[in-house]
Amino acid sequence: MLEAVRDFGQGGAVLLMGLATGAAWIMTIIAPNVSYDRLDASRADGHVRQLLKSASDPIAVVLLVAGALAILGGALGAGVTSFIAALGFFTNRWTLSKLDKAPSGAKRRRKTQRVVAVSLTLMFTLVAAIAAVLAVFGV
Repeated sequence: MLEAVRDFGQGGAVLLMGLATGAAWIMTIIAPNVSYDRLDASRADGHVRQLLKSASDPIAVVLLVAGALAILGGALGAGVTSFIAALGFFTNRWTLSKLDKAPSGAKRRRKTQRVVAVSLTLMFTLVAAIAAVLAVFGV
């Protein structure tokens, strides 16, 4: 019985971590390329910002569930790594938040916010992929 629970936890964690990694890849690579091909630069920037902001939360929740399943399956390293990746995806909410007002004499750098959010998303996508590999090996 305990072995079945461990197998379910480890298998579910691998599945969900793979799902989160694929979704993050589509969110940061595929969709922005299509947006910049089909839209003008300002609309594409707005679309990518909205996509990053709205898709990061569900991916983070999937990674939290995957981390819990990994720990249930005995893969403590994969669980902790998945929790770190989830925290990274939650940071997009803060990175892309709207600033009330730029300080006097300064411009708002929305493009910089988007670039930072995409960079962080790519880094934490790699962390999620590492967590999936750790879960496959039961680490």
